[in-house]
Amino acid sequence: MLEIAGDLIIGSEHVGSTSIEGLWAKPVIDIDLVMESYDKLPEIIRRLESFGYEHQGNLGIEGREAFRSKHDDSFMKYHLYVCPQDGKGYLEHIAFRDYLRAHPSARDEYQAVKQQLAGQHRYDIDAYCEGKTAFVRSILQKAAEE
Repeated sequence: MLEIAGDLIIGSEHVGSTSIEGLWAKPVIDIDLVMESYDKLPEIIRRLESFGYEHQGNLGIEGREAFRSKHDDSFMKYHLYVCPQDGKGYLEHIAFRDYLRAHPSARDEYQAVKQQLAGQHRYDIDAYCEGKTAFVRSILQKAAEE
């Protein structure tokens, strides 16, 4: 991605469960590409689309823009997001990741929540994700208090 839009990107972050050592995770990497502001987004969209990525909008989460590859690029499964450096979605990804990295007991609690939800909602990813919301919000609150 950086070879496509690197001059418009100020950083990249590995976020999500696979970025937290010791946390059970699906084999899916979440990547945040960070831009200075939404002013850069139209050109980033244009470039990524020219390389086979579809812009999916924010998927209901302010401060991040999702992209999906339209072809099999022989890479492991991943979620690609482009986020402004001050965007809520990006800041929450980083706060959540960093809190769980620094607090093993919270990481273990999150793992237990995820495993319980995976058992309950094996074939319903939306219910699985919704089930994590209260826990995620509680961690974001704790991170904000620190």
